[in-house]
Amino acid sequence: MSITCPDCHAELEPHNGVAHCENCNKDIQLHALCPDCHKPLEVLKACGAVDYFCQHGHGLISKKRVEFVRSDA
Repeated sequence: MSITCPDCHAELEPHNGVAHCENCNKDIQLHALCPDCHKPLEVLKACGAVDYFCQHGHGLISKKRVEFVRSDA
């Protein structure tokens, strides 16, 4: 699933819960979802690291597997 800017529709790359659109110079807030159950993940931040945890039985989720969706979607 790709993330696009709601204004110019450029494809965006997620980074720690935010995607930045260079065209519009705008930050887009994102929600992290579990790739298995599609429910919101808990974001764990410590010492500069960001990890994702599914409270619905799937445990720690790799950043590479997290599904990001726009907050306004």
